[in-house]
Amino acid sequence: MDSKKSPKWSLDITTIDAGEMCLQLSGTWKMRANLPDIDIIKKSLGKHTNISKLRIDTSALKTWDTGLLTFLRDLHRLCEAQHIDYNPEELPKGVQSLLLLAEEAPEKYRHLFSSHRISLFEKVGTETLKITAIIMGIIIFVGDISLSLYRLFLGKARFLISDLILFFQEAGVYALGIVTLINFLVGLILAYIGAVQLSQFGAQIYIANLVSIGVIREMAPIMTAIIMAGRTGAAYAAQLGTMQVNEEIDALRTLAIRPMDFLVLPRTLALVLMLPLLCLYGDLVGIMGGGIIGVFVLKLSILRYSVQTLSSISIADVFLGITKSAVFGILIAVASCHRGMKCGRSAEAVGKATTSAVVTSLVLIISADALFAVFTNALGI
Repeated sequence: MDSKKSPKWSLDITTIDAGEMCLQLSGTWKMRANLPDIDIIKKSLGKHTNISKLRIDTSALKTWDTGLLTFLRDLHRLCEAQHIDYNPEELPKGVQSLLLLAEEAPEKYRHLFSSHRISLFEKVGTETLKITAIIMGIIIFVGDISLSLYRLFLGKARFLISDLILFFQEAGVYALGIVTLINFLVGLILAYIGAVQLSQFGAQIYIANLVSIGVIREMAPIMTAIIMAGRTGAAYAAQLGTMQVNEEIDALRTLAIRPMDFLVLPRTLALVLMLPLLCLYGDLVGIMGGGIIGVFVLKLSILRYSVQTLSSISIADVFLGITKSAVFGILIAVASCHRGMKCGRSAEAVGKATTSAVVTSLVLIISADALFAVFTNALGI
């Protein structure tokens, strides 16, 4: 069966008595050659209802492109619909590889092409199971970290001191720049907003109270934690995820080294110990930012602003901010390291783990801060 419009390709259909049909493809099969439609094969199968097997002869095939792949893909689907045995192994190796690549749709995209409509209850149930599995995974991970800390106190945890020092630098010294900038601007913004309102009542001096209490109790711990979640937490998730992809974590287990002790424990210690120190530093920087507005906008003296600041804060306020920072450090470390350790083995999985670590950390930080607000109000702190 030759094409009249283009003599470059040829398709011959031969029917064998044993219920077998043979397609002989020859010549040049390219898209610009006006290739035949799959309906030709469908009509031939309609005339011979006893066909149970289809063979393809490509021994005379010269050159081809995606036009041949499209024809063979449609042919494969036609054979599946009519329950005809079709063996693609007789095709050239290059054609087989490209057809396999075209037919394999990722699991996460298959629902887009599925005709099955998922009900609302099924969606709710599926998401509930996913959330439950995530919560249980985090609880188990927290238990593993607790066991690592117990082994650390017993002197049995194995990790490199040089790695711990490096993590202290990354979570502390290297973060000073961005912590300084953000907390300075936050203190400045708080003071400027308060100055607009307090100046209407001639109470400009109380701008020191607003800035100091707001920065020490809330803004410095939260902003520092958010910075560390986006900076250090994301880095931890990406590092551990990449090690998972490269099978380095499996290699540690093979060497009888616990990944929780060697990888997670030093990162957790670095965040938990350095975040309160960064919070104290953020307190000073935020108060300095508010002092800029108090001195240059409200015309307060530096001594007066400093005395009012010291009189407005208490040890309980400072201790509350430090406690918040330590808790935020634990939450960031758990979320980031958990996402990294549970990462899949692909580049896409590493990106998802990093994004998920940051989002989870931010949700946990805000939720924990809300709980702190409720408890401190109930306790009168």
